[in-house]
Amino acid sequence: MRLTTQFARALLALPLVAMTALPAPALATKQKKPSPFAAALPPAVTDGRADGSIFAVNASYTSLVSGAQAHGVGDMVTIVLSETTTSTKTAGSKTQRTGSASITPPTAGPFAFNPSSLNAAAQSSFNGQGNATQTNAFNGTIAVTIAEVRSNGTALVRGEKRMLLSQGHEWIQFSGIVRLADIDQTNSVQSAQVADARIEYAGDGAIQRSSREGWLSKFFNILSPF
Repeated sequence: MRLTTQFARALLALPLVAMTALPAPALATKQKKPSPFAAALPPAVTDGRADGSIFAVNASYTSLVSGAQAHGVGDMVTIVLSETTTSTKTAGSKTQRTGSASITPPTAGPFAFNPSSLNAAAQSSFNGQGNATQTNAFNGTIAVTIAEVRSNGTALVRGEKRMLLSQGHEWIQFSGIVRLADIDQTNSVQSAQVADARIEYAGDGAIQRSSREGWLSKFFNILSPF
């Protein structure tokens, strides 16, 4: 009986020994993947030693030449959203074809018969037209941060704005590449001057759900051949 009790205690201790044998990263909790639109932080100041000078570059120093214009990682830039797109497409086609044949048989003799039975005619026509027009407009502002400064004078900016309303959530996400020379004195830049721009505007809540098609309606639309 004593040996059985010791064996049971040894079995209960096995999971604890296995957990202590695991490396530290295996025991750590899984971290959430950061959002690709998360704000960029400025690099940490690594050298804070006093060098005897009146000012220190690492202590929030601003040059008299560059002023307060955004130029470094973590600096804020205001994107003025002014997007308007209009597209129009018109297509049309028309075809027509006409054909006829007529044979005149003899009117007398053993091969005589009604000449109207050998007359044939055919006619076909097609007329098709199509029109498509689409207009989109998006205006507003969003503050983003510089995530990366490149050697050719451009910078990668990204950021997002989230709003909690009484009927749900809404958010705007923006990322793109701007020229540092296009940033004006108010640290603003037009969205039309942003290369590889990615703008996302979405939301959720009761109002968004009411504007979507129900799952049963989608099911019947898939089965319907019309």
